[in-house]
Amino acid sequence: MSWEEATWQAPKGVRAGTTTRLGGVSRGVFAGFNLGAHVGDEAACVRANRAELRRELDLPSEPFWLTQVHGVAVAAYTADQDAPVADAAVSFLPDQVLAVLTADCLPVVFASVDGERLGIAHAGWRGLAAGVLEATATALGPVPLVAWLGPAIGAMAFEVGEEVRDVFVQTDAQATHAFVMNARGRWQADLVALARRRLAALGIPVTGGASCTLTDAHRFYSYRRDGQTGRLATLVWRRSSPQG
Repeated sequence: MSWEEATWQAPKGVRAGTTTRLGGVSRGVFAGFNLGAHVGDEAACVRANRAELRRELDLPSEPFWLTQVHGVAVAAYTADQDAPVADAAVSFLPDQVLAVLTADCLPVVFASVDGERLGIAHAGWRGLAAGVLEATATALGPVPLVAWLGPAIGAMAFEVGEEVRDVFVQTDAQATHAFVMNARGRWQADLVALARRRLAALGIPVTGGASCTLTDAHRFYSYRRDGQTGRLATLVWRRSSPQG
């Protein structure tokens, strides 16, 4: 497998990043390292890829997979809950691996500056506009946080209609700067810039967000580019042992 390590000032023992599609045993439109069990790929291939993920990264536990619905629900990590319906998750103990799946939407990782609290969010434009980042920060509590943005569809590739722009501008007039009209009279939306605005309003320093999933077909899955396709996984965890 191939892995894009988070570039951030993470607390000691905290690790995060996003997988690529390189490696793996999935075939056809899912070719490579698909980790999504809900996209139509063979279940055996997904299981094999997930087992490889855990081996390659030496994960301390099975990732806390979610059933994502483009909402704002935040799930607290629990080892005995199977894929709760949520688009974000938080953890307050070591050796608990949080995960979200994406194929253009923006994955956002949070950590408290002392490393004791971790969070992760799946932020497509709907979830972002509805407040999934704010909900995740609230669930982590009133502590200083840092954040990292994983690979997502870039501004030059993300064309949207007026209705999407209106959702953001109605609550934040300055969000207009994240939209540029194209030659077709539609808007190029900068999902990363919109997320940065919301994190800045929360006082959270943020890095990342430079990789575009749609334009890099070699490394990333992209739903908008390919339709039926696989999913990347963004993970964050903290080890209880010094090796992490």
